[in-house]
Amino acid sequence: MWSAPLAAGGLLLLGCLGSATEAYWPYTSFKTGPWEPPKLQLNKTGGIDPGLFFIPIRNENSLGSAVTIYDNDGEMVYQGPEEKSMNFRVQKLFDQDVITFWSGEVEIVGGYGYGKVHILDTTYREIYTITLTDNWNSKFVTATGKSHDSYIDVHEHQITDRNTILVSAINVTQQDLSSFDGPSDAWITASQFYEIDIATNEIIFAWKSLDHQDKIPLSESRQPMLIHSVQDNPWDLYHLNSIAATNDGYLISMRFYWAVFYLNKDGSVRWRLSGDIDEGDITGEEMRFSWQHDARVYNETEQNLILSLFNNANRQSQSDSASTGMVFNLDLTTMSGSLLYNISDPTDAIYSRTQGNLQFINESATTTSNMIIGYGNTPKFKEYNSKGEVVLSGQFGAPTHAMSYRVFKHNWKATPFWDPAALIENGIIYMSWNGATEYDNWAIYSLPSIDSNETTLLSTHARTGFETNMSIPDAGSDPIKFIKVASRREETILRFSDAIEVF
Repeated sequence: MWSAPLAAGGLLLLGCLGSATEAYWPYTSFKTGPWEPPKLQLNKTGGIDPGLFFIPIRNENSLGSAVTIYDNDGEMVYQGPEEKSMNFRVQKLFDQDVITFWSGEVEIVGGYGYGKVHILDTTYREIYTITLTDNWNSKFVTATGKSHDSYIDVHEHQITDRNTILVSAINVTQQDLSSFDGPSDAWITASQFYEIDIATNEIIFAWKSLDHQDKIPLSESRQPMLIHSVQDNPWDLYHLNSIAATNDGYLISMRFYWAVFYLNKDGSVRWRLSGDIDEGDITGEEMRFSWQHDARVYNETEQNLILSLFNNANRQSQSDSASTGMVFNLDLTTMSGSLLYNISDPTDAIYSRTQGNLQFINESATTTSNMIIGYGNTPKFKEYNSKGEVVLSGQFGAPTHAMSYRVFKHNWKATPFWDPAALIENGIIYMSWNGATEYDNWAIYSLPSIDSNETTLLSTHARTGFETNMSIPDAGSDPIKFIKVASRREETILRFSDAIEVF
């Protein structure tokens, strides 16, 4: 169960993990709870869209490594418990907004992991936990030989409009590569994905890369083969990193093939979009990309679709070109494509070696929507308008010491199931409500005993950021013994805190 954090924390800076100029990054602390988010530095240069930024922050040390929501002013709105988490976002389930994220263990060099997907409602209650275990279709083998409660990979968990979820997984297995001058007993990471019914956690479709070598041959991987690949250091030749439901099947991104594949409902390959000019089934001179992430489909018909992706243009071991967000128009009748966007900030070239994403903030308006690009292992994100111009730049950590797999922006409304927090220190009362989006002011009440229901309104105060503070109001000749606070929207009380004693 996802629950409210407890104890208080203090002001800290990211320790000296590298050079003194790069490693330090300021953090924020609060009196009312243990949250310690990195300060979000924002630079607004144009018209930004409303919404909140969803960032599953991962730092070199544990400080601040948690799913975190910020507003357009850089103020924290919500932070969850400290853990390794990825792909924190809002999706639709049964026509309702929900939060989804992955948490677990990262085990294999290259960024894979094993964990669960958590689905939270608008009170932050965990309503579903999606797991993938050894089953009729797969017996999972890991690089370390370790077993896990769930084998869902970090890279993808996409809810479909049929209330299922698409999740990625890998299986470490042996493969004979002698047909193209490789070892006969090589160990590889075989990419797989599953469609799971959310209500029952039952697998309804399974896909394995090794079953499709006719269209996705091992010999065409761009990732250099390991001559002495062993179980604890397998050759990662596919690197499946996104899955999307389409009208007739699925769209998957294979980073180490520089390719996006459209799969039929039975899992067979219908067509391949390649980032290399000499490969694939769709022609188009401007559609060059490499080492990509986050392929998505919009406005799909039988004749046409819009496809977006994050073009890393770099791999983990080297940097080649500045990373960009790319959007293509694909004509499925002529099997040709054209480039609609190739987005980057001309004043800030970013070379993202791993991770990253491109999001249309309004997915139904791809020609007019602002876009968010998250830069993966570089702790930055940018919002672009529909002309491809930067309207906001954000940074949440020191270079090489923080990252986020993807960054999203959503219009999220939530009223947590836990109560607001309040604390008195040196005559000042501090108030916060982690995760709440719907209140705009606080009301402060006195009461004669800690368990009394007799409350007297003392004062009100406008909400100021995540944590609001004010001096304890003067009650005249009668000393105030106990106080409780209420979060309000205008004059409507949403929730009371516990009563606290005034010393």
